[in-house]
Amino acid sequence: MSNLYCEVLGIDVPKLEDVMGKSGVGFYALMFVVLLERGGPVTLLEVAQRFEEAGRCSVEKALASLKRCRPGTAPIYRDGEEYSLDPHDREADFLSFRLGLSGPKVQRKSVESQESKPLPSVEDPLTIAYLEEAWRNGIPNSTSAQRLALCILDAHGEAMPGSAVVAFAAAQGGWGLLSLDSAKYWRKGAAIRVAEDGYWHIVVGHDALRSARQAVRSQVESARKRPMMDPVELIEWRLRAQAEADAEAKALSCMSRVIVHGFPTDNPQVLTLLDVGEHEIKTYTKDTIAEGAKRLADYDIIAGVDVRKLMRVLKFDASAKRLGELGPPQKTMSLNRQGRTLKITLDLIVSGTCGLSRPFGAKKTMMGYLKENKATKLRRRMESDVKALYALYQYGRLHGCSRLRWGFLDELLNAPWAAVHDGRLNRIGQQAFQVNAPLEVVVGNAPGWEDPWARGQIVTVELDGHGWPFLLDHRGNLIDNLDVQAARIPPGC
Repeated sequence: MSNLYCEVLGIDVPKLEDVMGKSGVGFYALMFVVLLERGGPVTLLEVAQRFEEAGRCSVEKALASLKRCRPGTAPIYRDGEEYSLDPHDREADFLSFRLGLSGPKVQRKSVESQESKPLPSVEDPLTIAYLEEAWRNGIPNSTSAQRLALCILDAHGEAMPGSAVVAFAAAQGGWGLLSLDSAKYWRKGAAIRVAEDGYWHIVVGHDALRSARQAVRSQVESARKRPMMDPVELIEWRLRAQAEADAEAKALSCMSRVIVHGFPTDNPQVLTLLDVGEHEIKTYTKDTIAEGAKRLADYDIIAGVDVRKLMRVLKFDASAKRLGELGPPQKTMSLNRQGRTLKITLDLIVSGTCGLSRPFGAKKTMMGYLKENKATKLRRRMESDVKALYALYQYGRLHGCSRLRWGFLDELLNAPWAAVHDGRLNRIGQQAFQVNAPLEVVVGNAPGWEDPWARGQIVTVELDGHGWPFLLDHRGNLIDNLDVQAARIPPGC
């Protein structure tokens, strides 16, 4: 019997007893393992019974603990009394790795062991080589500016201009940890004296020097215990990872997608489908709703609000499909220490993300259209609603998140429907930069449905020091990437 969950994750079917004894594994993680075992939906009672069978605890205790661990948190989704797993969710891959069910993506290979080499003594001056070894993974953020300057001066063995010390720290990855102004805040009796000519001198015999050397010695010792990947192997892995990412992005771009919206949710009398690739909308009424449900079989990815519940109500088997949940990823957000909370609604998310003031129709009004058989008004309202869902869906694909903007709040929320390599702005920007092409973007509110690129503007793409793209308009002004609603390389470029 096939196990869809494990097949997607590329792992063997696990056994609960093998994972149960590992340290730090809670009830949520164990429930994840039970889902992988079954390869399909389970109820909390079935999970509790499996725990008792494995000798973890009694059914009563398991049920109480499972209810407290928020079992409906992604990548596990609740649909009525049943809980299912989304194996395509990035958290599912991470959980399987953390539990030891899958191996690391990178097999680290150690170069020549350095543990046998003598460590620097706290009585001897530091050397530049020791500093580079200690800071090969970056200078710890907890390092004070004075200690950082002490280490650099000690390694160079002479007084240095303050600007040269700051430049050396920056070259080692210590941006923001040390500046010329740092000396203004050193207390009287500091270990470094600033001369009138701008040179920084170590105060001879100061106790802070020995402490700085000891800190570097500890960092070197820690660095030598961590295996280093062979540089050649690292380059090969990066090329392989890039090729895999490109292949996944290409596969995702070829998948057919639909956004489905039913009303009322519990017993849909009207069903609207928005074909993302064809840019078409079709609405099915009560008499033809079964036909609309059958059309879902033509798509690889199905997105909607409470999409799993909707699939169940429509009696459509979506086990082999990728499902995208467009509903709020969390119910509330804390506003202050006094316990004031904000209720997060879909309207709030769509308004903050896409700039649509009233994205959805009032349920009471729509029920009136349904009861009074005002089919045209109800269809128009349904199509307007699904267009708002489409705007949210496209923004999530572009950025991997949605925005919650309310009053002083401007927070980013997870977009569980967005795959890592699916149409991201960073990838599109990097592609434009590589071929020396401009980028066409829509900034501000979501694009209009009839002519999505009517408000498009041409921007220039540059890359920062980490290879991430940033956008400049025709005047050279920086555009906030999060304000971009749509992006593409213009046709013909």
